[in-house]
Amino acid sequence: MTELTGKQKKQLTKIIISGILLILLAFTHFTRYLKFIVYIIPYLIVGFPVLRSAVINISHGQVFDENFLMCIATIGALCVGEYPEAVFVMLFYQVGDLFETIAVGKSRNSITELMDICPEYVNIEKDGEISEIDPDEACIDDIMVIKPGEKVPLDGIIIEGSSSLNTTALTGESLPLDVNIGDSITSGCININGLLKAKITKEYSDSTVSKILELVENSADNKAHTENFITKFARYYTPAVVFSAVALAFIPPLVTGGNFTDWIMRALNFLVVSCPCALVISVPLSFFSGIGCASKNGILIKGSNYLEAIAKADTVVFDKTGTLTKGSFSISEIHPNGISKDELIEMTALAEGFSDHPISLSIKKAYGKPIDNSRVTDIENMSGYGIKATVDGKTVYAGNEKLMKKYGIEHPSVSTGTVIHTASDGKYLGYIVIADEVKEDSAEAISKLKANGIKNTVILSGDKKPVADDIAAKLGIDNVYAELLPDQKVEKLEEIIKSSNGNVVFVGDGINDAPSISRADVGIAMGGLGSDAAIEAADIVLMDDKPSKIPLALKIARKTHTIVNQNIYFALAIKFLVLILSALGKSNMWEAVFADVGVSVVAIINAMRALKIKE
Repeated sequence: MTELTGKQKKQLTKIIISGILLILLAFTHFTRYLKFIVYIIPYLIVGFPVLRSAVINISHGQVFDENFLMCIATIGALCVGEYPEAVFVMLFYQVGDLFETIAVGKSRNSITELMDICPEYVNIEKDGEISEIDPDEACIDDIMVIKPGEKVPLDGIIIEGSSSLNTTALTGESLPLDVNIGDSITSGCININGLLKAKITKEYSDSTVSKILELVENSADNKAHTENFITKFARYYTPAVVFSAVALAFIPPLVTGGNFTDWIMRALNFLVVSCPCALVISVPLSFFSGIGCASKNGILIKGSNYLEAIAKADTVVFDKTGTLTKGSFSISEIHPNGISKDELIEMTALAEGFSDHPISLSIKKAYGKPIDNSRVTDIENMSGYGIKATVDGKTVYAGNEKLMKKYGIEHPSVSTGTVIHTASDGKYLGYIVIADEVKEDSAEAISKLKANGIKNTVILSGDKKPVADDIAAKLGIDNVYAELLPDQKVEKLEEIIKSSNGNVVFVGDGINDAPSISRADVGIAMGGLGSDAAIEAADIVLMDDKPSKIPLALKIARKTHTIVNQNIYFALAIKFLVLILSALGKSNMWEAVFADVGVSVVAIINAMRALKIKE
């Protein structure tokens, strides 16, 4: 059970005291004036915060809210001598309010837990001495020391030690991650057992933990269309209800000569039941709970509008490399032309030396020697083609078939695998075949997406068509568009969006995916290995790079959206029914308050279900 805050405990105490007094007073008899005095005590005990809030809001120009409605209704009941009803309305309203604050607090827990990843300090080692400093003060290439049980304060690369890391807060993964010398570590993880020394690779402002916290803090600014609609609805609905109640209280008795007290009570019942609390509370709470559930599973959603948008998706478009595949390439074939295999590897590695592309990294790994940067100048990274650089005074080209054609270099046509062609001063030196592995859960992700109603799955890739087709066949992808430059990816995505009946989701990881991620109805970035540009452009970030988290995000979004609709339809149906009954004099204030607070409680309980969505 959620522990109550000090404020909630005080509120509960007032509710209990007022409730006991109300029960005791029900068995006593007083004159009318004495009855007013004794009933006003529990009324003020439980109702004073509501009265105060109403006065404060009115002074700020916010007249028509739930506090104002409760005050008018209960004060009106006191004026016509319905003292028990007045106390009970305020009492039950406070019960509903307490329940709401507890529910909101519970839904915030997952977000609050995520905020706990924020490091309080970092241990920096200089000249054999360790000093504790603020993470903001640490610099790139500083050596940080992470003791067992401490949070990893900044992103870095391990230079000494080995350990296991608890990554649950970031990825939702319960199994520890084993790390050793040379491995990258991410801020926000918890070091379980070994002493680690790591070289800092990112300043605090650019670190993973900082970016996550920024995403979480800004998520509330991006509200869903449904949420905005409910806010606007309440803004017009409440004043309309107040004026309708006034009309109900005075017009019928003036026209028909009826009893004013009877019609005033009908109007007061009308006010009580009309309170829009159930909608105003439950809709944002449902979305907030859905975002909280997603964050517990390593899925960061930047706002409820994106949660709502992915719920309406019918098409998911994927980048291939690093998204559906591991992006950890290895050389499978080497075909030199007029030089040795080692010479071909060396020349290609030197040209690719300044690139962090997975293919470049695999070539440098195969080279196995430090890159002598003094041998390389005039580097030009041509997106969608490859690299042009000056190596030992010669112009070297290393890239795909398009690069060779661009510069008129004769080369063989190779139909299988990812191929890097290399040429020097116009002379063709040979090609290297690179193989990439499909991620273990990619096929599962595609299968679950289709099971959850996704009608079209697409790959947009810069790779050669045979390579992309092979991956698509293995995974069960519906459509493939290959050999695309970054701008062509966006153009093709535009075509897919126009032809789609629902929202289109784009999933990518590289800097070249950022334009597509931004253009899609919902952009998803792989956060673990993905580029900063892709993460910044994305609406949703997957912290562990697992494609299987995409159908989970879809499931959370759709169930949250279903819960929101359930609350809206249920609340409106009950309220309009009781409003009509109140206007006809067929319900009393006891029934009205049950209809209001009861609906709110049911809606809140239903909203909390969004926290428990599982795979």
